[in-house]
Amino acid sequence: MVEAGSRTADGLRVRGIDGVVVAELRGEIDILTAPALSVRLDALTAPAAPDLVVDLRAVTFLDCRGLAMLCRARNRVLSRGGRLRLVASDGHILRVMRLTRLARVFDVSAGLAEALGSPAPAGLPPALP
Repeated sequence: MVEAGSRTADGLRVRGIDGVVVAELRGEIDILTAPALSVRLDALTAPAAPDLVVDLRAVTFLDCRGLAMLCRARNRVLSRGGRLRLVASDGHILRVMRLTRLARVFDVSAGLAEALGSPAPAGLPPALP
């Protein structure tokens, strides 16, 4: 696992904030980059009851492979009794989330402080197939 606060060549920085794992993604998340990032997110979602925030504010492009990667992470977190939040403020990323109706499925915040301080929402939809 990556040490807190380190960034690797795949565009992922992982750090811990008050017991929450924050994964900051940057650049393009597409068919080329999603497989390696998915392996990294799998490691972050492996423990029991993971508490994970995925920060997408520095993401410049997100395609269907990137969305699938996020859905996989969400399913893994829910199956382990954990919690996943997304941070997204870019209009393009938010538009993709709305058009695919995934904005209804994920707990999305505009900023990191908001995501870290938000209470767990009641009645989130179940894991995706």
